[in-house]
Amino acid sequence: MEDEFVEEEHKSKGRGRSIKKRAAQAVEKLAEQLVELPEAEVSSLPLTEELQAELITARQTKGHGSRKREIKYFAGLLRRDEEALSALQEALSQFDMRHGQETEVQHNLEKLRERLCSEEGQAAALQEVERTLPSVDRKALLRLIKSVRLGKDKRAYREIFRRLRDGQE
Repeated sequence: MEDEFVEEEHKSKGRGRSIKKRAAQAVEKLAEQLVELPEAEVSSLPLTEELQAELITARQTKGHGSRKREIKYFAGLLRRDEEALSALQEALSQFDMRHGQETEVQHNLEKLRERLCSEEGQAAALQEVERTLPSVDRKALLRLIKSVRLGKDKRAYREIFRRLRDGQE
């Protein structure tokens, strides 16, 4: 009876095999995400020389099975270095947050473009462009909007977005 209580206590405190396996799988998923990151983001990661070398090896491995083994080995190195693991988790969350903000900005610009190209919301959208994006050429923008409305010009539609994006930067 007492053995069962002790066993339950170990499981609740996180000493069970299942909890360790889930933690190992989480680190493995993190390692896979790190391997899949774009090159620009990899260079800014806080990695030790050993981890950097193994990450490069895993990124360069082409075969499915061998790549999987490299990722597992990389995850094992990460599990041994808890400090590096927490730093990488923080860096990856910062990357995700930055990526989410960039996506939101793009969606907002797309909505603004839609309002510019529609007849009912155009006046308010033009005022918003003048207020928030003063560097955008109003005459060129109006010409592009007219081209989109009259001929459903897809090139002009894309050009409106480019000009809005460039005006924001």
